[in-house]
Amino acid sequence: MTPHDKPAPAPQPMGATAFVPPHLRDRVPPVTRAEVVEAALVSLAVGVLGAVMGLLWLWLAPHVQLIADKQAIYIKNPEGENAIGADGTFVLLGLGMGLLTAVAVFLFRRRGGIALVLGLALGGILGSVLAWRLGVALGPESDIRAHARQVGPGVTFDKPLELAAKGALLAWSVAAMLVHLLLTWTLGPRDPEPQQGYAPAFAS
Repeated sequence: MTPHDKPAPAPQPMGATAFVPPHLRDRVPPVTRAEVVEAALVSLAVGVLGAVMGLLWLWLAPHVQLIADKQAIYIKNPEGENAIGADGTFVLLGLGMGLLTAVAVFLFRRRGGIALVLGLALGGILGSVLAWRLGVALGPESDIRAHARQVGPGVTFDKPLELAAKGALLAWSVAAMLVHLLLTWTLGPRDPEPQQGYAPAFAS
């Protein structure tokens, strides 16, 4: 190895900054343990609110009326739009809950951070799943045939509450992340601009 040879650069450790360009690594703040704890608390608190959404879904979702005879079970009003109303109601409630939780989390911690956003998104998914399962559990009887035999032929009864489009479970998280990003961008604290140094000019 001659004096003019340069030593090989040391290998960079693989981690969160491994995929960040070198000139931006100093600008990416590390995730602290306190931020991880805050994100976990936010995720838990947001997920618990899914019980409220489940009750609202059960109350606001349109009911589909069924009727049975001795041979089969039919939808009483097949031309109605109530069959897809449950999915639409769930999506609207998810968007509303995402807006409310994003505003609440922003007011709780204006600084934001990637950990807080991930906790908000995970809490939205947990809350949506809880709302879905709670609404189905508290809704009409899920065994349609047993319910039809119980009420008897010619008597209308409610169809079980169902969520056909499982993509609706992401509405809460997507809305929460977008709203939180918008609030952080417009109202969040700004990082101080780096001061540019200028060489003083001396008159001869």
